[in-house]
Amino acid sequence: MEFLNMTFSVSGVSTNVLLPPLISLVISYFTSMGGISGAFLLLPFQMSILNYTAPSVSGTNHVFNIIAIPSGVYRYIKERRMAWPLTWVVIAGTLPGVFIGYYLRVLYLPDPKTFKLFAGCVLLYIGLRLMKDLLSGNTAQSSGAQALEEKFKTRVAERRRAQGSKMAAGIPTDAVVRTISVSLKKVEYEFWGERFSFNTLGMFGLACIVGIIGGAYGIGGGAIIAPFCVAFFQLPVYTIAGATLMGTFITSIAGALFFTLLPPAQGVSPLPDWPLGILFGIGGFAGMYLGAKSQKYLPQNLIKIIVGSAILFLAIKYIVQYF
Repeated sequence: MEFLNMTFSVSGVSTNVLLPPLISLVISYFTSMGGISGAFLLLPFQMSILNYTAPSVSGTNHVFNIIAIPSGVYRYIKERRMAWPLTWVVIAGTLPGVFIGYYLRVLYLPDPKTFKLFAGCVLLYIGLRLMKDLLSGNTAQSSGAQALEEKFKTRVAERRRAQGSKMAAGIPTDAVVRTISVSLKKVEYEFWGERFSFNTLGMFGLACIVGIIGGAYGIGGGAIIAPFCVAFFQLPVYTIAGATLMGTFITSIAGALFFTLLPPAQGVSPLPDWPLGILFGIGGFAGMYLGAKSQKYLPQNLIKIIVGSAILFLAIKYIVQYF
């Protein structure tokens, strides 16, 4: 299948044109269930498999996010599981950090070896937060989160008996996010008869820090915000996934523009490989839609295990490679 091989001028990557969309489809299918675009896994794939280690690889990841995320967000909006106040707080905090992250990546992390260590540390922290939440059990969850778990299990069992099928949706169609109150101190909303809340300024501060890291890493910040929302703020995955994906989408637009329009620093071009990013995005577009649609069939802990295992594996690999 030589005729399917293609060389991308900006990155210098030579690959079969079917490989990038296939990889991104599989990755984004699983990660989108947890409110993560999958860009954090595409970066190691590009660096290790495609040998794309230039700083512009981060901008290419932003391009992937721009193309891929809208389908997943559309699905969460359609099912009315978008926590809009959370979305705007995440966007407001992460957006300024993208600009700072850009300079951090180009000026201080241009060396592939150093960047791999940085990427590994970011991934390790994300993975540990997810796994800590899993290992701590119900004692680390709010009463609302525990109630959702029980409702999910009960509904799945009932639906399986009624339908005679192994697959059954645990989230009913009438389980939607309803905003109760919004203030500078606290945001509160309801989902499936349970109430959840988070400190507005605390979430904003976290988003600011995440924006810097996400801007440098090319992930938009959702891969860090999502596990924090679950582990620290005790919000259910079913309500934060759409919000963190939307936040990643908006900040990735800014990130892609920064990497495209701003001049080279220290002779290093930050220009993203747009054709390659779009190719990844095509697969991600399909994967995120299917992932968002499938989320209601899987319990929260299984989603956390899938994402957390992948993150820890890659984190350890990159940190070991550095030494």
